[in-house]
Amino acid sequence: MPPQSRRTKTGTTDGVAPKGVARTVPKPAKSAAKSSAKAPTKRDRIATELRRMISEGELPRGSRIQQDVLAAMFDTSITPVREALRLLEAEGVLVGEPHKGVRVADADYEQVKTVYLLRRLVEPYAMQRAARRLSPLDIDLAERLVTDMEQAAEEGDRARLNAANYQFHFLFYAKCGNEGLAAEIEQLWQKFPWDVLQVLHDRADETSNEHRSMLAAARLGDGDALAKATEWHLSRSFLALGRHLTGRAVADPFDVDND
Repeated sequence: MPPQSRRTKTGTTDGVAPKGVARTVPKPAKSAAKSSAKAPTKRDRIATELRRMISEGELPRGSRIQQDVLAAMFDTSITPVREALRLLEAEGVLVGEPHKGVRVADADYEQVKTVYLLRRLVEPYAMQRAARRLSPLDIDLAERLVTDMEQAAEEGDRARLNAANYQFHFLFYAKCGNEGLAAEIEQLWQKFPWDVLQVLHDRADETSNEHRSMLAAARLGDGDALAKATEWHLSRSFLALGRHLTGRAVADPFDVDND
């Protein structure tokens, strides 16, 4: 059984993208050739900030996006704002409506289910790969991040909780030995409705216990146990979210007998 966590005072998730996502992901060491990569464009910076604002509830579901307001906020012309909005529309984060402009997409259960299924396929595998590549320093950092999450939850500091939660998960994914796989996982995270999941207060203690279970498996270097703990973590979070979105208990769609 995983160790018991502290009683938290606010909802938590299985990972919420924090402010400055691009700066908080633990990246593997890059070669000199890769270090010359171009800096993010204005479009990319605007899109990243809009994703953060949506994931943390600053832009509520269904709210309208005003291009002139965004242009003023980012001190730029309308062109990169429009490019960022088109990018987020393609990702399903925003929805364009004729004669009405663009709004934040509602959390759709079927879409969320699809993202969950993909996450269940790749994240446990990435964790299993990471188990053999983690150093003692990585494990110590992971433990500090879990403790930081618990303290932030007790204090009601959602931004700090989100940042530590994201860093905890991507500490492992960045160690999976495949940068492309880690990048695909990040794309899936951007499509998941973290703003909805973090209001589920009954998940607080469960989430802490699940992180502790993952940490224990990682400390033992047990890749199979780490993958199973990750599967459990993802499934419990999805089932809570599914119940919230549909108003009823849902079956785990990862089970092939459940449609």
